[in-house]
Amino acid sequence: MIFKAVGEGRPYPEHGLSSRDWAKLPPRQVRLDQLISTKRELDLHSLLAKDSTFYGDLFPHVVQWKGELYLEDGLHRALRAALHQRTVLHARVLDLDAVDMIG
Repeated sequence: MIFKAVGEGRPYPEHGLSSRDWAKLPPRQVRLDQLISTKRELDLHSLLAKDSTFYGDLFPHVVQWKGELYLEDGLHRALRAALHQRTVLHARVLDLDAVDMIG
């Protein structure tokens, strides 16, 4: 199994981060088998496109909530990593657990 689980939608509260906000989070390594996908389907064209990382962030977006890691954006990048036999990828991680503790 590539991911810990495949979910349907985002179970965590809306965070309101813009692309610019995500870019401020430093990438860190995340194990693929710890991720829960928030999407059940992938457009195969996105996965196979040569320029799939040309637009948008180079790093997937992951939300940590209630001790779980949810892959919010970048499913095609995570699957590419798995197809290349990698067990980790670099992603930007928003820790909503830490925000809950502060707020």
